[in-house]
Amino acid sequence: MKLLIKKLSPDAIVPTRASPGSVGYDLYSTETMSIGAHERGIVSTGIATTIPMGVYGRIAPRSGLAVKHGIQTGAGVIDPDYTGELKVILFNHGTEKFDIKQGDRIAQLILEKCETPLIEEVQEIKDTQRGTKGFGSSG
Repeated sequence: MKLLIKKLSPDAIVPTRASPGSVGYDLYSTETMSIGAHERGIVSTGIATTIPMGVYGRIAPRSGLAVKHGIQTGAGVIDPDYTGELKVILFNHGTEKFDIKQGDRIAQLILEKCETPLIEEVQEIKDTQRGTKGFGSSG
């Protein structure tokens, strides 16, 4: 299995892993911008990818940015059939503007196995011990 990466910009940086044990591939900004406190922005990475079948890509926050600046990611599912530029939605939950420079690590790409079974409509769903008890019902 290979993760194929195409640079769409000469400034793009191919994703990297910080260590051999890292699950996430760091994604880098190709632009300089600021995201105001309690605002969001879309950041270009300048890359496209081919995600292997049976896997999807998930854009996840970098823990250091989350702890130090309150930066989180949004809308982070990349389907295997999407071949356009990867862009990252960043939410600044902090109280100060967040500055991004070209080449900064902004998020991470995590590959997760997934299945997409056929859907069958039924008239009944088998009852379980939990049943229809919703949010917070399991403690």
